[in-house]
Amino acid sequence: MTPIHCLRPVDVAQLDEYPIAPGERMQQHSWFAFDPRRWNNSSFVLKSTDEVQGIHMRLLCIAYDQSPKGTLPCDLVDLAKLVRVPRERFESLCAMPWGPLHNWRQCRSGDEVRLYHPVVLEGLLEAVARRQDNRARNEAANAKTRRLRLRGALAGYDAKLAENDAALLFIDEWLIAEGCGYRTSSWIERGMAAWSNHVLTLDRRRPPR
Repeated sequence: MTPIHCLRPVDVAQLDEYPIAPGERMQQHSWFAFDPRRWNNSSFVLKSTDEVQGIHMRLLCIAYDQSPKGTLPCDLVDLAKLVRVPRERFESLCAMPWGPLHNWRQCRSGDEVRLYHPVVLEGLLEAVARRQDNRARNEAANAKTRRLRLRGALAGYDAKLAENDAALLFIDEWLIAEGCGYRTSSWIERGMAAWSNHVLTLDRRRPPR
């Protein structure tokens, strides 16, 4: 890999956009999975010095406190300060074929150029995917519980209506759209009236037989 400070200036528009936004809050992802076998068997560990490996690991950890999460600034002076290594020493280490910035790549975050590491990004995207999956499961479970309660409430008015899945979904979505927080009897009755009006509207639109 070409030493990072020897890279030529690039057009920001030509860089890939970092997939995590600067303002995205990810407090629950304050750690990253470490695969010791992947680390121990990597070419980087086999060919780099202990000093470089220690700085490299510190950079991985520091990236988790940066914005966007998982990135680093491109400026070598700033990086040297972050890892608390004299600038001259840090630059000389980066000039090595297997320096502390090995496999760190440039990316675009808005108008700013940042550095990211594929392994760090891989872990963060997996964490984001798990969070989204958990959110989707929770939302599905909440919707199921909410509609079961609504079906029970509708049964107190009209057992046949309570068995109508289309009516149930319509009333549930109508109550949400109307900003109903607590589903009192008056709200339920208004939802039923909205469903009746909806059915009448559909009947008027049907062509005559």
